[in-house]
Amino acid sequence: MRRTIIVTGARAPSALHLARVFHCAGHRVILADTFRYPMSRATRMKDSYVRLPSPRQSFSDYAAAIADLVARESPDLIVPTCEEVFFLAAVRDRRGIDMPLFAPDFDLLAKVHNKADFAEMAAGLGADPPRTWRLNCCEDLSGLSTPAGALVFKPAWSRFGLRVLIRPSEADIQKLRPTEVDPWVAQAYLPGEEISAYAVAVDGRLAAFQSYRPTYRVGQGAGVAFEAADVPVARAFVDALVSRLQWTGQISFDFRRDANGELHVIECNPRTTSGVHYFGPEDGLAQSFLEGRAAQTSSTAPMTLPMAMLAYGLPYALRNQGFARWRRDFARMQDISHWSGDRSLLPSQLLALGEIAIKALREGNGLVEASVRDIEWDGEPLD
Repeated sequence: MRRTIIVTGARAPSALHLARVFHCAGHRVILADTFRYPMSRATRMKDSYVRLPSPRQSFSDYAAAIADLVARESPDLIVPTCEEVFFLAAVRDRRGIDMPLFAPDFDLLAKVHNKADFAEMAAGLGADPPRTWRLNCCEDLSGLSTPAGALVFKPAWSRFGLRVLIRPSEADIQKLRPTEVDPWVAQAYLPGEEISAYAVAVDGRLAAFQSYRPTYRVGQGAGVAFEAADVPVARAFVDALVSRLQWTGQISFDFRRDANGELHVIECNPRTTSGVHYFGPEDGLAQSFLEGRAAQTSSTAPMTLPMAMLAYGLPYALRNQGFARWRRDFARMQDISHWSGDRSLLPSQLLALGEIAIKALREGNGLVEASVRDIEWDGEPLD
């Protein structure tokens, strides 16, 4: 049966991937976002693109636009891919607008997004979080029982490694000003490799899962290239957590190994991440969303978005690994923007990058921050 699927966060490569997956499964796809020229807008594998107001600038305008979109299109499913998931859940739960959002209730989303709350929720499932301290005021900093040089400090509400301090000096710690409005956490530093995981769950049952390893990054934050990794401990943890929470929606995690090689979950992102790219058109991912059926990845190739690998991966390599290795790695990576039967999206990537660059210049921040600022949610009230 052909269904109507709205995929939001069209700026993200993951949204493009999901639009293509649903289209190839025979469904009608509508893409939506706040940007004028998001990368996914150019795909042939959509019915239309809808531009929305920024939920961070005006939640009321965003809620009204979503209500209008739902009334006009009568979607069978709304699939968020970025942090607009919080605003969409608030539209549904706080404004009472009935819509088939593929996400749990707002309060649960908020708890897993908050790094301190998540550390408490995730204990006892086989990949326990490192020791975590809540920092809601400056006095909490003086109560730490571990030296700052053995800790990682980050905002409780954050993404892409922004503002993270890894084993900082005492002078850097003195500059921190955690508050109830801008809370932070401190976590024990783990020296081992990082593993990420992406999952889809329905009614507490794991329907799709892929763990992977970031290989090149934007600074110390988000990965721009990645490779598949078979990590049974990560899968067992995710399986147990979605069951504990009776989760319906997408959910993603970052893990890190300690000095003994043991895996620990660090944080949770209740949205789409790069692991989705390992599910091809024949792997059953659309059925996971719509029916809760199990999907299995068919790809194992290392992957990247070439423009991101050039813009961010190359500088990262020059600082850490060298040009020769970067060139070898780049040559064997699969382009996540390429899809048989769709047009080349290089022109749309350039146009999208230009829009983000103008926003960054106008707002006085970096490209990564400008790319998400209008949809990020940092715990502020939305009712």
